[in-house]
Amino acid sequence: MRMIGTNPTHLIALGFVLVVLGFVLPLLMMIRVIKPTYLLSFISFTASVSGLFMGIIGAAMYAGIRRRR
Repeated sequence: MRMIGTNPTHLIALGFVLVVLGFVLPLLMMIRVIKPTYLLSFISFTASVSGLFMGIIGAAMYAGIRRRR
């Protein structure tokens, strides 16, 4: 059984989605479309940071696979 997220392009795509979510949520809170709360701010920050790390890990995995070929 394959593990979810072992494909580097999936990790990069998921990281991109999380970084965009981490950007859009504070923007929506700032223009008062959604009510700003500490929990939502924490979720936004966590999504942004984890997306950044997933993207970096996915890019490193992709580079490692390409280097072996």
